Amino acid sequence: MAETKVAAAAAGPVEEGGSKTVVVVGVDDSDHSYSALEWAVRYVATASEATELVVVHAKQGSSSVFTMGGAAVAGDVSGYVEEDLRKKADEVVEKARSLCVANSVEGVVEVMDGQPGNVICNAVEKHGADILVVGSQGYGAIRRAFLGSVSDYCAHNANCSVMIVKQPKIKK
Repeated sequence: MAETKVAAAAAGPVEEGGSKTVVVVGVDDSDHSYSALEWAVRYVATASEATELVVVHAKQGSSSVFTMGGAAVAGDVSGYVEEDLRKKADEVVEKARSLCVANSVEGVVEVMDGQPGNVICNAVEKHGADILVVGSQGYGAIRRAFLGSVSDYCAHNANCSVMIVKQPKIKK
């Protein structure tokens, strides 16, 4: 697990013994996820009480990418896949860090290995989150049934309130 502190000059410290609201936001490289991050950053930036932001990215292992081809194929390309997954995680973290700094929001960014729903719900528990923010891919019921939905999983399994942020509709 990689964890980094994102600090902005205008962010102030939380007073000792003071109560704070903890907001966890799950991010990946999708536009839907970035909309959720933008919502969470705005929420934290305008909160009237002490609020902590935790940005979580789930980096799936290269073994979860291989479903066919056997061990020989997996062994040949797993290093390339792992490097690509690491680069993608670095890009997600940098984008999150930039948005936080641009809005003078201090937060913690974590990259953890595992399935997104599990990783995000574990982060909720670890940080004692009051609010979980996730994006919605906008899949229909049939697609969700076959592909699964991180937002659905989190809504049913997180032990806090869950905000599912929809992607704004493009006006024609």
